[in-house]
Amino acid sequence: MAEKNRLQQWRDRISSELDKVMGFWTQYSEDKEYGGFFTCLSRDGAVYDDLKYIWLQGRQVWMYCRLYRKVPRFHREELLNSAVAGGEFLIAHARPSSDSLKCAFVVTRDGRAVKVQRTIFSECFYIMAMDELWRTTHEEKYKRNGQAVLENVTEDGKELPGCTGRHQNPGHAIEAGWFLLRRAFSNMDCNLGKIAVEKFVLLPFESGWDKEYGGLFSFQDVDGHCPTQLEWSMKLWWPHTEALIAFLLGYMETKDPRLLNNFQKVYDYTFTRFSDPEHGEWFGYLTQEGKVALSIKGGPFKGCFHVPRCLYMCEEILTKLIEEEEG
Repeated sequence: MAEKNRLQQWRDRISSELDKVMGFWTQYSEDKEYGGFFTCLSRDGAVYDDLKYIWLQGRQVWMYCRLYRKVPRFHREELLNSAVAGGEFLIAHARPSSDSLKCAFVVTRDGRAVKVQRTIFSECFYIMAMDELWRTTHEEKYKRNGQAVLENVTEDGKELPGCTGRHQNPGHAIEAGWFLLRRAFSNMDCNLGKIAVEKFVLLPFESGWDKEYGGLFSFQDVDGHCPTQLEWSMKLWWPHTEALIAFLLGYMETKDPRLLNNFQKVYDYTFTRFSDPEHGEWFGYLTQEGKVALSIKGGPFKGCFHVPRCLYMCEEILTKLIEEEEG
């Protein structure tokens, strides 16, 4: 009974937080005039820059559609309409020209390209948005716009020398861990599941967790040298969302108590430090000591994605765990 109560308390808090977070984005980010979304939002939701970042446009369309499809209380027409408007903005403006296979990194409010990067991330999130729009609306034009093959490989897979080779991002390692966990569980691959938990989730968490102040470091040197990134000791929002997902997902399948204990640790830190009870949503950037470094709620890299995706997935997993306790 005590375990069930703890799970229910977590789920209730997470469900309430998801409602508040989505309320923030639906109230402040939607551009009713040109379509798409503002992501450069101050603490209280005021727009401080109207540039539109294609990564974040695609992510927000994906998030709106996923919640519309999967969570009954978000099955609202206005949410779907906003997702469609965001998708139409992407189709019209993400590519600098109609014959271009490359997406811009950032565009003006009305969709004129400002910067194009060599990376493929804009294209990835464009495709994710179109795929989820098609799953939600069943309109073929979104399916056609979401078809592509993406490939990124190294020459021989060996470690690079020096700082570059020793560079570790705990958040990305843990995120890769829960990707692998989903793959392992769907294929009933126990060996892959064990590798994912031990090597991709627990190991980077144990080395990446700040023993003095709490929270996950942004970057580390795997050999213990001082990292060269100026922001290495900062605590960013998104690695903590990845850890919450990874620990709950792993616990659901393995019932390893270490995973639930670590979930509790990250949960306590995250809801104490990142969540803003006054204005909603989460702060994104904290000092090593856990104090707010930047009061903005969104920007070029933080939008309507990591926080609501984490809360939605954790709510779903906790519901299943509670049902198991009751069953």
